Parts: sequence; structure tokens; C-alpha cells
Amino acid sequence: MSSSNSQLRAFFADHPRLMGVLFAACLLLSQAGTVAAGNGGGTW
Repeated sequence: MSSSNSQLRAFFADHPRLMGVLFAACLLLSQAGTVAAGNGGGTW
């Protein structure tokens, strides 16, 4: 398990911008899920 963690850390150390993109995508998906859940229970 530690070798996969070190490989992941090395990958993100080589590609720091990708970590920012993945973080932003997670934020957008969580916000979209909240909006979809809020709109699903209301009246039309």
C-alpha cells in the first residue's frame, strides 16, 4: 500500500496542476449534486 501511495505522490508532484483540476472538478460535482437534490423534492 505504501508503494502505491508513494507512486501517487510522485505523480502529483510531477503534475501539480492536475491536482488542482481534480479538486475543482470534485467541488463542482458536489455542488451539482446538492442542486439536483434540492430541485428534485420541490414542486414544479
